[in-house]
Amino acid sequence: MAPVVGSLDSCDQSGRYLHLAPQPAHRHEGVRVREGSGSGRPGLQGAEVQTEGRLTSSNATKGPGAGGGSGRTPAAAAATLEGGVAAPDDAINLQRRVGLISGVALIVGTMIGSGIFVSPKGLLQRTESVGLSLVVWAACGVLSLLGALCYVELGCLIPTSGAEHTYFLTAFGHLPAFLFAWVTIILLKPAMLAIICLSFAKYLVEAFATDCEPPATAINILGALTIVLITFINSYSVNLATKVQNIFTAAKLVAIVIIVVGGMIKLAQGNTQYLEKGFEGSTTSAGNIATAFYSGLWAYDGWNNLNYVTEELKNPYKNLPRAIIIGLPLVTVCYLLVNVSYLAVMSTEELLSSETVAVKFGGEIVGRAGEVIMVIAVAFSTFGAANGSAFTSGRLCFVAAREGHMVDVLSYVHTKKLTPSPALLFNAAIALVMVVPSNIGSLIDFFGFTAWIFYGGAMLALIVMRFTKKDSKRPYKVPIIIPIVVLIMSFFLVVLPIIDSPQIEYLYATLFIVAGLIFYFPFVHFQKSLPIMGHVTTFFQLLLEVVPTDVMPDAA
Repeated sequence: MAPVVGSLDSCDQSGRYLHLAPQPAHRHEGVRVREGSGSGRPGLQGAEVQTEGRLTSSNATKGPGAGGGSGRTPAAAAATLEGGVAAPDDAINLQRRVGLISGVALIVGTMIGSGIFVSPKGLLQRTESVGLSLVVWAACGVLSLLGALCYVELGCLIPTSGAEHTYFLTAFGHLPAFLFAWVTIILLKPAMLAIICLSFAKYLVEAFATDCEPPATAINILGALTIVLITFINSYSVNLATKVQNIFTAAKLVAIVIIVVGGMIKLAQGNTQYLEKGFEGSTTSAGNIATAFYSGLWAYDGWNNLNYVTEELKNPYKNLPRAIIIGLPLVTVCYLLVNVSYLAVMSTEELLSSETVAVKFGGEIVGRAGEVIMVIAVAFSTFGAANGSAFTSGRLCFVAAREGHMVDVLSYVHTKKLTPSPALLFNAAIALVMVVPSNIGSLIDFFGFTAWIFYGGAMLALIVMRFTKKDSKRPYKVPIIIPIVVLIMSFFLVVLPIIDSPQIEYLYATLFIVAGLIFYFPFVHFQKSLPIMGHVTTFFQLLLEVVPTDVMPDAA
C-alpha cells in the first residue's frame, strides 16, 4: 500500500525511521541518521534525521499535492496558511504562532473556567465561614502569583515547551521527569479536561432542563462530544485554536463583569447581612483548611500553562513575563470581586445547597432570564478553559514523547497543519474514559493532591539550578525566598490532609506514581521496545499523516 503522506524508505525492527520524506513529491538531499536526541540524552527511542542540504521539490514529480507548482515544501505552505514562519530549511516542526494577547488569553482562559462557578461551594463548606473563605481565596491568589513568578524564571532560563517535565529533566534527570509525565499525561491532564467538559455540559443541559435534575446520561454524552469537538479544533489549526481561546476568554470576562456589577448593585442597596457574619464559625482543622486550598487553587490552576507552549510563544523572553504579570493580577481581582458579589446576593446556606452557584446567582438577580444568561456565559467560560487545557496537554505529551518518555508517534506532527495531533488525540481518548464517573468533587481533591507534589518539585528544581546553572543567562530572576516559600506551602498542602483525614485516594495517588517505575526501567532506562511497536508506529503515521519533527524553533 502506498503511503498517504510519508515515504518510508527503510525501518529497523524497533520502528525507528531511517529516512522519511514529508511528501512523495519531495526528497531529502544528503540525509544522515544518528540514534538518540539532539541533546544527546540517553533513553530516547526515536531517530533524529539531520539534513545537510535543503528539503527541495522535484520538478519532475511536483503536482497539486506538492504545493501546486510553487516549489514550496509542505511545512512552508502550512506555515503561510496558518500564519506562521517556516523553520530553517523548511523543516517540519511546530511554529511560533502564540503572541502576547494569545498568551494572556491562554493564562486567563484556563484559570477562569469552571472553578469559580463550581468550587465556591466546596471552599465555603470546608472553611465554614464567610471571612475565612475570602481569606483563603486571597491567599490562593498570592500563592499562585508567587508560583507563576518562579515559572517565569524557569521559562526564560529554559525556553523549551513542557513546563515541569523539562525543568525536572534538566535539574534532576530522566526518572523524575518521566514520573511527572506518567502521572500528568495519563491522569491529571485528561482528568482536568474531563472535569471542565462535564461542567460545561452540566451548565448547558440545565439551560434547557425544567425544575427536575438534569439526566446524568445527557451530561456525560454532551461532555464527551465537547471533548471531541475541542480536540478537532486543536488538531485542525493552531491559529483556529488560539482564536477560539481569545474569543471565549473575552466572553468569560463579560460573564465576570455581569456577576460583579450585579453584586455591587446589591451591596449599594444595603445587602451586606451575609458579609457581616465575618469569621463566625470558622473551622480550626488544618486538614479542612488544606482541602479548602485545594478547591481555591483548582479555580486558580492554569497559571503555569504558558510554560507548556514556550517553543510556540513569540519572543518568549519578553512575552512570557508580560503575559503572567498581566494575567495573574487580573484573575485574582476578578475572583475576589465575584465571591464578594455572590455573598451580597446569597446566604451561605444557599451557596452550599447549589452546585451551580453562578446560575443561582443569576436567578436571584433577575429571575429565570438571569439563569439562562448565566448558563450561557458560564458555558462559554468552561468551553474556553477546556480548549486551553487541550492545547497545553497536547504539548506536554508531545515533548515527553520527543524525549523518549512516551511512544515515538506521540511526538509527531501533521505534515500540513503542523499540529501535534497524535498527542492531542491520546489526551482526548483518556479524557473520554474519565467522563463516565463524572464525580467532579473527588476529581478536584485528587488533582490538588498530586499536582502540588509537582509544583513543589518545580520550585526545588529552580533552587537546584541556581547552583548547577548559576552562570546561565536569566532574563528574569526572582528572589530565592519566593521558591522556598512556595516549596514549603506545597509540602503542607500535600502532607496536612493526609495527617488530618487519611483517605484511600491519597494511597491510590502514591501507588500510581510508583507504578510508573514498571514502565520506566525497561522502556526508558534500558531502551527496550516491543517488536510490534514498529508496525504500530507506521500504522498511526500513515493513518494520521504525521511525521517526526526535525528542528525546534529558535527562541526570539
